[in-house]
Amino acid sequence: MARTSRSARSIPVAWSALVMLSMVSIAQPAPASPHPTAHLPALAGDHFEQPSRYTDRTYHIHVRLPEAYEAQPDRRWPVVYVLDGDSLFPLLAPTHLFLHYDVRLPDAIVVGIAYGSFDPAVNKRHVDFSAPGADTPADEGGAPAFLDFLREELLPATEARYRIETTRRVLLGQSRSGYFVLWSALQAPDLFWGRIASNPALSRDREALFLPPATPRPPATEEPRVVLASGARDAGFRVVGAQAWYAHWHAHPDRPWALQLDVLPDGTHAASIGEAYGRAMRWLFREDIAQAATAAAE
Repeated sequence: MARTSRSARSIPVAWSALVMLSMVSIAQPAPASPHPTAHLPALAGDHFEQPSRYTDRTYHIHVRLPEAYEAQPDRRWPVVYVLDGDSLFPLLAPTHLFLHYDVRLPDAIVVGIAYGSFDPAVNKRHVDFSAPGADTPADEGGAPAFLDFLREELLPATEARYRIETTRRVLLGQSRSGYFVLWSALQAPDLFWGRIASNPALSRDREALFLPPATPRPPATEEPRVVLASGARDAGFRVVGAQAWYAHWHAHPDRPWALQLDVLPDGTHAASIGEAYGRAMRWLFREDIAQAATAAAE
């Protein structure tokens, strides 16, 4: 019986190994895109991480740029800073685009401020969005530090990166972050031109929201605007709290901002944020919308 040489026996073994290696290579997934939202046109823009020396943590900053951003290199754009960006940014960035299409809302840069997780070990909204007070737990009360983060770190960073119209900054928050929006309106009235507080949870240091503003508004500036949105089907204590806050400040002619209350008859606590955003933005930018409608009719 003829003997098979060692080299002859190794040929099928080597061939099998080569085939298996090629199959493994083909089966490997393609490297992930560093900015996967770039393939979603309604969310296309940018992402970067912003560390803070004030809160001692790093935030994920998601940015949606207007459709005409590249085509109009000399133009500056309004900006909307969205708190709780982990959940609200991917919802409200397209909502803004659709409002631009349907009601002529000016397109804007939308900035989502996110933690990168819902895990309480990472997501510190209960810290960042609560003010220190007698009824605030010891591990919360980080609102002053978070306000410093916005004013001293995030706003300068975004305004250095993108063509932002700094006189048209808007801040939006929902529930706990809605509380922060109202609290910041008293601490730094001029930091944002517009503010939207949707179903704010007035559960920490409630009294601070009824105190005079920390700094008066300079008379030469355009009057800032605050919208309070309240879902009629939200929890009773939040509905009552929103109505009390609005009634208090509506009766103060020296308040540092124009004030609007939007009651959503079928609004719930979280799921009505899209409707609240649409109604609030139409009020904040009412002159721009009217002007665009007039121009379109001519």
